[in-house]
Amino acid sequence: MSRIHVTTTVNGDTVEFLADPRETLLDCLRDHVGLTGSKEGCGTGDCGACSVRLDGTLVCSCLVLGVEAQGRTVETIEGMATGGELHPLQRKFIEHAALQCGFCTPGILVAAKALLEKNANPTDTEIRYWLAGNLCRCTGYDKIIRAVQDAAAEMRGAA
Repeated sequence: MSRIHVTTTVNGDTVEFLADPRETLLDCLRDHVGLTGSKEGCGTGDCGACSVRLDGTLVCSCLVLGVEAQGRTVETIEGMATGGELHPLQRKFIEHAALQCGFCTPGILVAAKALLEKNANPTDTEIRYWLAGNLCRCTGYDKIIRAVQDAAAEMRGAA
């Protein structure tokens, strides 16, 4: 099968790659663009390890074809820090030890950032609901919830 030329914006930069029409966006990001932060945990959209934003919408990149990114905007974990500065969520995950093996962390951070852009002051229940599509086998989630709450407070400028 012939490859298709795809031009997209990834983390603010124009990117071009050749994709097999059957390749997932996850595989294209990892294999053609060199962004390996998003992980394949299940390949069926059940674990959230591959979460990215496509035109601002949170998606499992294992369920989206790479060719669907044509002309669209993709945001990955690699675009979260700016100018060498960690995003508040990234800092708070470290401060609260909200990660262990780290496999699920990129997807959770992308999802949490999407939440905080929609809701600057989420409750614990709202955070748990929003992150329900992201599975973590190591942390038990409590530290994750606290880290998101702390980051949200900092981003709002709360004392």
